[in-house]
Amino acid sequence: MIEDYYRAEISSLNREIKRLNRQIEADRKSRLPDKMNPFDNPTDYPEFSGDYSDIMPELDAPECSIPLEPQDAERRKIKRFYAIGGWTVLGHFLLSNILILICMILMETILKSRNHGISIDIIDSYINSSSIFAALNMLVFMISNIIFAFMGLKMAGIPKNQLVRTRNFNFRTSFNYCLIAGFIWTVSIFVSYGIDDIFKHYGHSTNVMDMDGVAVTGTGLAVMTVYTCVIAPITEELFFRGMLLRVFSRTNQRFAVFATAFFFGLSHHNIPQFVLAFLLGTFLAHITLKHNSIIPAVIVHIFINTMSTTVSYIEQYAGVIFTSCIIIVMAVMGFFLLCIFRERNKIPSTTPPQVKRGSCIAFSSVMFNIAVVVQILYTAALIFM
Repeated sequence: MIEDYYRAEISSLNREIKRLNRQIEADRKSRLPDKMNPFDNPTDYPEFSGDYSDIMPELDAPECSIPLEPQDAERRKIKRFYAIGGWTVLGHFLLSNILILICMILMETILKSRNHGISIDIIDSYINSSSIFAALNMLVFMISNIIFAFMGLKMAGIPKNQLVRTRNFNFRTSFNYCLIAGFIWTVSIFVSYGIDDIFKHYGHSTNVMDMDGVAVTGTGLAVMTVYTCVIAPITEELFFRGMLLRVFSRTNQRFAVFATAFFFGLSHHNIPQFVLAFLLGTFLAHITLKHNSIIPAVIVHIFINTMSTTVSYIEQYAGVIFTSCIIIVMAVMGFFLLCIFRERNKIPSTTPPQVKRGSCIAFSSVMFNIAVVVQILYTAALIFM
């Protein structure tokens, strides 16, 4: 009987010890900051930014708090992410332009060697009007997007499988997003027309891309359509929303949304497409944050590129009035859906510590600044020279 009594006492003590250990562990965890949301920002999407202890290991210690101003070690690590973003944008710009130049010179040399006596202007016209230019353009930008997207992800230590872990996304949501993008596309057209009128008043044109005579053959049109409507949306989303947005979102998601949209706009090197790319890029970044995946952005991007490509063909067969009516109806529906979306889903705001870790550090990065300046100067040169 005595032995049974002691066994019962020991068992009771063991249960009490386990309960106290669980309570101590719970208390310890309650004092630890949330490493996925260290800035305690209720408007952020914590899963997207990742574990902040990679930048600030002190978060593993109890009672640790984020200071208003980042310390030197934290600042250097944050700055590195902005440098990665700037380096990949600059590398993408240089590689794509150099490859295009090399490929064009190579094709001109080959065609010139086989067609003696033909001027270089005729050769260039042939390259542009056939499928050659369209194919080269597709291959160069596809390669550049993919290479620098994966290089940026590797340098930042971001797993590639995080890009497509989509949550809370279905066909109805996809349809609504496409209509919203249609409204954004319509608004951008009117804004671009207004800006173009101002530039024309001073003797300049905002549309520096003359597509007349480009890819006019059947094969050329097919290649250009595949690139514009499928390849470009997938690879551009992989680079801008897949890699760049995640790299910039480590500390300040709001800054990341507008920074990636700005770079996305500049990458098109003309004002009409900058307006559309910036407005659409802001929306694409927002839904990427919301769904923690580039899949929604890819679908919307494919839709908007396909729509803009087919509008001119529809006008030829159905008339401008019929096409305009369809666009207006879509834009009106998209406007109301955008109002509902913005009411329920806000672009993340920033807390005071995040402000100190956003643009303040980004513009202290040499590579980030070089990427911005080079893109702006190149676009300005195309417009004014």
